[in-house]
Amino acid sequence: MDTFLQGKVAIITGASSGIGLECTRVFSEAGATVVMAARSSDKLKALEEELKGRPVLGIVTDVSVESDCKRLIEKTLEHFGRIDILVNNAGLSMRALFKDLDLKVMKTLMDVNFWGCVYCTKYALPWLLQNKGSVVGVTSIAGFKGLPARTGYSSSKFAMNGFLDTLRTEHLYDGLHVMTFAPGFTASNVRVSALTADGSPQGQTPRAEEKMMSARSVAQKMLKGIRKRKDYVILTPLGKATVWTSKFFQRFVSRVEYRMLSKEPDSPLRR
Repeated sequence: MDTFLQGKVAIITGASSGIGLECTRVFSEAGATVVMAARSSDKLKALEEELKGRPVLGIVTDVSVESDCKRLIEKTLEHFGRIDILVNNAGLSMRALFKDLDLKVMKTLMDVNFWGCVYCTKYALPWLLQNKGSVVGVTSIAGFKGLPARTGYSSSKFAMNGFLDTLRTEHLYDGLHVMTFAPGFTASNVRVSALTADGSPQGQTPRAEEKMMSARSVAQKMLKGIRKRKDYVILTPLGKATVWTSKFFQRFVSRVEYRMLSKEPDSPLRR
């Protein structure tokens, strides 16, 4: 047990799969009371069963719906009376060129990735301030450097990064911890559920998932970052190199990105 999390209540959105699922397991194992938010009632019930005997609660939540986010916070307070950590992890990706993209896809990504973070943070903020707690935004390298064929995804993550940076500055002197957390490529189902140009799910990943960082490793590194109250955590050597290099050599990084992503199976990019 990690005594740091003893007596603390953590809300994790997108808790039914990938990074959110492993955060739920890791935080619970370390002694936190975990509130799991996801759209799938069945997956939440299965996770509650898996973690039986530990203080966990699943709440069906669509983070793109403001009233759902408000209810998530209210139910958490009703059951546990406090909030110490909010992990804004729920997210959706896409793969299509902007010229081919139905704009409803762009709106969907903004609603989930950006507004979901804003809604949950807004309603949890008074209690996070009271406990000098942590707000975590699971962003992406795509929020620091735009990725081709990921227009909606990059836009939503850039927006999230700006929101978190501003929130951090506003609360610089009152004890709120705000962490921008960029995992890099992680083995998860995010690419399987990624939307195509017309809004339908991609259905399969175009990348070698087995070569990526595991979601559990990402969750452990997130917990370490929260404990150390870091402002930014950028994972993987490729992620760190991309963020740093793009500050000085944007054109070069753009060419490397294009070359790399054009080699994906069925890539919408053509060289």
